Amino acid sequence: MSLVVAQPSVVEPMQSSVSPGVQRRHTLPASEVRPLNAQDAISVFEIEREAFISVSGECPLHLDEVRHFLTICPEFSMGWFEEGRLVAFIIASLWDRDRLTSEALTLHKPRGSTAHIHVLAVHRTFRQQGKGPILMWRYLQYLRCLPNVRRAALMCEDFLVPFYRKMGFKPLGRCAITVGNLTFTEMWYPISGHAYMRRNSEAIRFPNTPLTLPVAHTDQQMDI
Repeated sequence: MSLVVAQPSVVEPMQSSVSPGVQRRHTLPASEVRPLNAQDAISVFEIEREAFISVSGECPLHLDEVRHFLTICPEFSMGWFEEGRLVAFIIASLWDRDRLTSEALTLHKPRGSTAHIHVLAVHRTFRQQGKGPILMWRYLQYLRCLPNVRRAALMCEDFLVPFYRKMGFKPLGRCAITVGNLTFTEMWYPISGHAYMRRNSEAIRFPNTPLTLPVAHTDQQMDI
């Protein structure tokens, strides 16, 4: 490992444009969508635990698994923040087979072409606002910016199939994965064409005109 030492230099003090005694105001963007990172793991898990434990008794990802995926493949995650607060998120990883197996729950296959979506969840305070479908739409558009991704896949309980059908996912049949007594339907979405937006490595912000997608469900458990 090489060590680079900067030459000392004289730096003139900067003149402040803020009057003495007046504090600077630091503002956060009203809405921001960006990839998640390991520092977001606790906020992610708190939302996930509340959303899933009361419904199925199981979390798709435990805290250590959340940290794992946000460390090794953060570019396959997406979080929606309101004034710096995480309100909805997606976590995914790459998979390299036609169908999901139990290994897909914990592995990231960098050479895979399928984005396996592990979890989509919305904070309870921000449900009934269509944020789940909007975030998923933006995520699918984002995947089109990634050259090696050819499709997205997920597994869900049967009552969620109509929800994902509305977003363009197609059922593949019964998933080989079971969790306790829970069984799942495997669904997929083709990734093709050009993205609606250009990829920005720092943040992915909303367009000026908000997108509204219909949410055709009444079951409270589908309230995302």
